[in-house]
Amino acid sequence: MDPLTDFSAEEMTFDGSAKRVFWAGDGPAVVVMTEMPGITPSVADFARRLVHRGFSVALPDLFGEAGREPSGGYIAGSVIKGCVSKEFVAFATQKTSPVVRWVRQLAVEAHRRCGGTGVGVVGMCFTGGFALAVAVEPIVDVAVLSQPSLPLPLGAKRRADLGLNTADRQAVAARADAGQLCAIGLRFTQDPMVRPERFEALRELLGEAFIGVEIDSSKGNPDGFSAKAHSVLTEEYTQHRSPTHDAYELVVRHLSERLGQVP
Repeated sequence: MDPLTDFSAEEMTFDGSAKRVFWAGDGPAVVVMTEMPGITPSVADFARRLVHRGFSVALPDLFGEAGREPSGGYIAGSVIKGCVSKEFVAFATQKTSPVVRWVRQLAVEAHRRCGGTGVGVVGMCFTGGFALAVAVEPIVDVAVLSQPSLPLPLGAKRRADLGLNTADRQAVAARADAGQLCAIGLRFTQDPMVRPERFEALRELLGEAFIGVEIDSSKGNPDGFSAKAHSVLTEEYTQHRSPTHDAYELVVRHLSERLGQVP
């Protein structure tokens, strides 16, 4: 267990729903949404790296047991709970997950507390696409979609779907076209949870506002990534291979430039 004692924990209520949020750091705010199965030690360490680079971090506890190390059973249990939860849309297409409304309000509160020109939002895995949905909120300047896995890519239609309803698609496209939003997508090329069709759809929707980073995980790739490689900013980052570190530095650079913070 990671005790998370270097974060301050606060219960926050939006739309009548209370969730715990872990806060740390000084400077412009970045909302970090956890991947499955929850706030693992490597997710917490990603947040700490952002704090070390001069950002404030708001880390909402959306599912799982905060600080718990991942295991096969724990991951499976969290995925099952997430798939049946009314807060997450795991299978339907052209729908925005309801929990996004809560995270949007957290982003507004983070900006109120931390100041700066705007906020960044990072989503990973189950929450990867939520970062773009949260970016409907005008205060979001950078949306980072790391291995965006919802809706689960079962069938050709879901592989390309972005987990956005029509109104949200139009809103983020308009913001991108107006130069108000930078969206960064991260994936491994052989990741079965994030097929290339999803990144193609992001490029079509967002145009030049979308920066797609696709790390080679094909057989015999020079960096030794397995075909099972998935978590760009967390688990795979800890293996100290340059492509994931380069991806992280790209994220930090755009957060710094857009949020007005000098690294």
